[in-house]
Amino acid sequence: MNSADRLARLFLLPLGVFVLAFFLLPLVRLVLVAGQGPNGAWEYLSILTNARHLGTLVATLVLSIAVTLATLAIGVVVALFLGRNRFPGRVVLISLLTLPLAFPGVVVGFMVILLAGRQGLIGSATQALGMGRLVFAYSMAGLFAGYVYFSLPRVLVTLMAAVEKLDPALEEAARSLGASRMQVLRDVTLPGIAPSLMASGAIAFATAMGAFGTAFTLATRIDVLAMSIYTEFTLNANFASAAALSLSLGLITWGVLAATRNLSGDRVAAAG
Repeated sequence: MNSADRLARLFLLPLGVFVLAFFLLPLVRLVLVAGQGPNGAWEYLSILTNARHLGTLVATLVLSIAVTLATLAIGVVVALFLGRNRFPGRVVLISLLTLPLAFPGVVVGFMVILLAGRQGLIGSATQALGMGRLVFAYSMAGLFAGYVYFSLPRVLVTLMAAVEKLDPALEEAARSLGASRMQVLRDVTLPGIAPSLMASGAIAFATAMGAFGTAFTLATRIDVLAMSIYTEFTLNANFASAAALSLSLGLITWGVLAATRNLSGDRVAAAG
């Protein structure tokens, strides 16, 4: 073994210690705790056998899928516009659109309350128009708005990079052959950025599945998986159930990310 190999192994040692201490050992402990509850090994399946947990899982999946689709739809439109146009203030606009990257989930939740809470701007506007005070911050609709706002910059950064790398000559060739704008978008543009769409979509889905800060801030009438884990752990002191739900959440998000990588290959390695 030469000196370079020994040096490389020496640098890998801290990484191995970190992975062992902060990933493998806690994960093993989580698995053991989940099986030590009053239901024994059946606790691992509580997310399917417990009606309340199953309902929470379904609600979380529906919310995460809706957030992913909405974020991708908005992200594609904005990425195409910003990737193809240069105008004064473009850099400032991009900075504003990516600003939520600097915000934790609690801040995003507070912003949703300021927008659609009991004293929010939307409610004040609807009341002034004689339509009553519209309040939706403390519901799934408010959480949906917060998650879209939180996920959009993550999707936008990836899609803008993909759009800028797309060869404009391909679209020009399609247009010269008589394809309409919608046909060019469907047959050329979207397939060209498909790997980035899948990667950013998987990230948006995983973020919505596991995000806690925003849900905690808006938790008046919200029952999602992250909040159920928090409730079982802190209020009910049901460590086994909290561990089982945590494992289920981790497996679902890991499965989506792994499937995305397998379907897209190395083309999304940097984005995922």
